[in-house]
Amino acid sequence: MTEVERRPRVALTIGKATTARSLASRRSYVDALERAGAEVVVVEPGDELPADVDALCIAGGPDIAPGRYGESDPGHLAKEPDPPRDELELDAATRAFARDLPVLGICRGFQVLNVARGGKLVLHVDDHEPDDPGGVRAHREVIVRSGSKLAEACGSERLDVNSRHHQAVTEELLGRGLVPTAAVGGLVEAFEATDQRWVLGVQWHPERTAEVSPEARRIFDAFVAAAARTTASAR
Repeated sequence: MTEVERRPRVALTIGKATTARSLASRRSYVDALERAGAEVVVVEPGDELPADVDALCIAGGPDIAPGRYGESDPGHLAKEPDPPRDELELDAATRAFARDLPVLGICRGFQVLNVARGGKLVLHVDDHEPDDPGGVRAHREVIVRSGSKLAEACGSERLDVNSRHHQAVTEELLGRGLVPTAAVGGLVEAFEATDQRWVLGVQWHPERTAEVSPEARRIFDAFVAAAARTTASAR
């Protein structure tokens, strides 16, 4: 394969796959990115982030340790924090920002991007996390802000999406340079960075393709297209 033909290399940061469910979850991210044309480099806690990637995708997973954004947690509301993964992904986001690489944050990754930008999280909200470990909440006809990168990526101003989280972002807790582009029930469900080429975060799970509208899945195409522009600029 020549340099001109090279697919954009996308680093996918994700937790260690130790169960059948986590393996299936990882596969759904890899499949979505590969369908969009990416070469996926899986990066787990303890791995080094490759220096030659063209973009960064931060996957879903457990809660970020509240101390990472200056909060105590006397009620132990944070579920299964993974300090090595926090370290990996916050560092990866900072490096990607410094290089102006395209970044897509999904669910936990959405929250990581907010924390990496100095934002905070609501420690617990009700009604966005089903009791079923694999379940999600459906949000129908979510309005996307017109003119946003999310609207450009998905080609629609209303999306059917899924959601599974109990920690959240509000407008008051947004990190620097981030603007909300979709909300549900007073909670920010999507944002983008105003000072980067292409940085988007979504609280939902577009990689679970059967649970979202076709338009919502297009975010991977737009993300990989932005990564391809990184590849082209390096030639």
